[in-house]
Parts: sequence; C-alpha cells; structure tokens
Amino acid sequence: MQSIQLQAYSGYLSGQGNSRFEIHNLNWHVNQGEHWLLIGANGAGKSALTAVLAGEAKPISGARHCSIASVALVSSDAQKQLISQQLATGEDSVVKQLIVNSTGYNTQLGQRLITALDAEKLLARRFSDLSTGETRKLLLIKALSCGARLVVLDEPFDGLDSDASAALRTLLMQLSEYISFVFVLNRVAEIPAYITHYGYVNQRQLQHTLAQPNAEQRADLLKLLHLKQTSLVIPRRDSAQTTGLFSAEVLVKLKQAKVSYNAVTVFQQLDWTIKQHQHWQLSGNNGSGKTCLLSLITGDNPQCYNNDIEVFGFKRGSGESIWDIKQHIGLVSNALHMQYRVSISALNTIISGFYDSIGLYQSATHSQQTLAKQWLALIGLSDKQHTSFTQLSYGDQRMLLIVRAMVKHPTLLILDEPCLGLDEANRQRVLLLIEKMCAANSSTVIYVNHHAADKINGINNYLTMADYQP
Repeated sequence: MQSIQLQAYSGYLSGQGNSRFEIHNLNWHVNQGEHWLLIGANGAGKSALTAVLAGEAKPISGARHCSIASVALVSSDAQKQLISQQLATGEDSVVKQLIVNSTGYNTQLGQRLITALDAEKLLARRFSDLSTGETRKLLLIKALSCGARLVVLDEPFDGLDSDASAALRTLLMQLSEYISFVFVLNRVAEIPAYITHYGYVNQRQLQHTLAQPNAEQRADLLKLLHLKQTSLVIPRRDSAQTTGLFSAEVLVKLKQAKVSYNAVTVFQQLDWTIKQHQHWQLSGNNGSGKTCLLSLITGDNPQCYNNDIEVFGFKRGSGESIWDIKQHIGLVSNALHMQYRVSISALNTIISGFYDSIGLYQSATHSQQTLAKQWLALIGLSDKQHTSFTQLSYGDQRMLLIVRAMVKHPTLLILDEPCLGLDEANRQRVLLLIEKMCAANSSTVIYVNHHAADKINGINNYLTMADYQP
C-alpha cells in the first residue's frame, strides 16, 4: 500500500524574516485511501505538520518514507510562494498557462474543476489581476488536477465565496474516491463526512490520533477546541489620544462609483452613504470588487480620484493627505497581512495601530503600552508579548492584526474577512469582539465575509456587490 511514514522525524521550515519553525520527534503514518483532519488551536503547529508531510521541511534527523507518487499542497504559504515567484521573476503569467503547464496536468479533470469553480473567466487574465479568492481557486485547480494521489488542504475554503465553497465541497467528496486528503480546517461545520482519521495538534506535536472514531469519540476530540464562555470587555480608548476623532454624522459618501481595469468593469453605479454608528456587512463573490471598493475609501486605489467620493469631510482630490483619512480608520485585510513582514514584538504590533504604521518607529506612551497589554490578554497572547510577529503562527498574527485595527477605537473600523485562518475558538472570540465594538458605539464597523453563519449582532445594514455588476 502506498503511504507516507514519518519516523522520529525532526525538521525545520524557514519562514519570513529568517524565522524558523521546528518539528521534533514526529511519528505519523498516512496510507493511501485515508482521509485525515488535523485540528488544534492557532499556533499549535497544524500547518507546520502538513508542510512536513508534503516534503516542504528540511530534515534534521529521523526519516520520511514516501511511496505515494505525487503529493500536492494548498495553503496560505503556498499562495505566498506563488506570489513571490511571480514577483521575483518579473513575470505576470496568464492564468491558463500557470494551470496547463503544471506537471502531470489532467486536461479533463482540470476543465471539470475550472467549470465547477466558475474559473473559466479567469483563464485569460494576468496573475497580478487576481483577487485573494481567485488566487486560491488557481492553487486548488493546479493541486487537484496534477495527478497527485495525496493532496494536503490547509484551510482550502478560506477566501472563497459561498458558491465556490459549495462547489469545492462537492468536488472533494467525488475526488475522495481516488485521492487521499489531509485537511486543516478551523470551522467544525466544514468537516467532511468522509474523514477517516483525526489528529489533535498541540505544541507542534501530534498528541492524539483517532481512526474511524464513533460520534462520542469525535465529540470529545472537538471539545478540545471549544471556546470557554468568558465575558469580554473591550479596553478603553487612550485618554491622551487627540487625533482620529470625527463627529459629523456622515463618514463616507460615494456617488455612482465605478472601477474598471483594462476595459473590464469591476462594478458600476454604486451609491453608498455610511453614517456614524451605522454598521455594515459587505458581501459578494470572489472578484466582485469588495476589497476594491474598500480601497476607494482608504485611498489605496488610484481610481478614488476619478470618482465622486467624500470621506471624513474631505472631497477626494481636494488636497487632503493620506494621514487626513487614515487617522480615522482601523483596517485588517489579507493584503495588510501579506505586507506586515516586520520583525517587531507582538506587543509593538498592537501599539503600531495607534500610528497606522507597519512596524513601530515612535516611542509608545505608558498608556499605550498598558492598553496594548490589555488587548493581548483579551486574545490570549500575553505570554507571547515579546515574540517577534514573524515567529508567530498565521492565526496568532491574524489575531494581533485584528486588535491592532481596534486599539485606537477608530471612527471607521474596516474588517475585510478578518477570520481567515482562525481556529473555531479564535473565530468565535473575534466575532464576539466585533459585536462588542458595535455595541460600544465608539467605531462604525464595515464587516466583509463570505460565511452567512458569521453574521454579527448589531450589524443591520447590508451591501451586496452583485447589485452593481455590469
């Protein structure tokens, strides 16, 4: 039987900022025909274990025996690597070339995946034009159509809209008859019925494994991830903070907004007025322009000057500075997470939110340090306050960036799919934090997500991008 066997294996993975993540004494045997699910808290080492399984780690000792002909990996790190490769080579490949030129590409299966994930329209586009969700679709198509007999899927549904997620679930169930899967899934509701083996990961160790568990055994294992009910109290605003306060009723007003690239219209005829303490949920399929719309507000999209936009009392293009706008905004997004690559401590990462900087280049006040420590305690990372941001897991990094966006109680708090990469416990904690921010009425919240189950109490206004498609 074809399999991958890790015997007393120790190895390391090199990450950003010369960080190094080590796995020690790993014993794990995965056979063809098995379907594994790895669960554990953020920072437990789930992604590191899957990278070791896929052969991405550099060995220190022990042995890795692989008789499976081909292993494919889909993860946030794989997505970053693909982006980095394109940037490093200066290439801007056409999407179709990236798919069909993959080693072992199966044309029939590839086309089936392209159709199911509604990716036909992406094939003629340049890689640099893809959204986060569209890039994830590209990775999935490459991995599943390359002839791999084992595919490692680390949060495969992250960044996908509900239609694409449903189509992928159906496809994976069909492919599970002849492809083995190893999943990392933080959402209990996404666990496939065909999982045969469960593994609980803690402190970069595979601490518990269950084969063909019954319902009671499965429930006991999942309880390890259950969020203990605690009352969350949002830390106060810095009393010395004098910037970023805005009292007018209307925060943002867009009239007949339109964005297009290379003669392709992303959205058009969009009117949107955001008032103080009027919380919004923004939704839409991959590539529908959600992040693009938000970048018009933040000023990160040059087309903001071609549109009729008023932000915090400034008419776009009237001589306002970036600081005039961003002092009022707290933001977390996938793009920010990709850009935040500085080696500063977890504590200073939060403090940087007071200054809207990537990194910290000013001396923090005693009040700011105290408040940042309170936010750290709120997300359960007090013991990591001196740990470098680049040394933390993706999920812990995400939690830091979320409270970094909240720390100054901004007039406008923009949360662009904040729960990507979070385990069930931290996802519930973030949803509760957002609910508390809405109730506090110190910030107006714009919340972007694909999951209907993530609706927030206090958010009663909805904008759907499908209403503004050409």
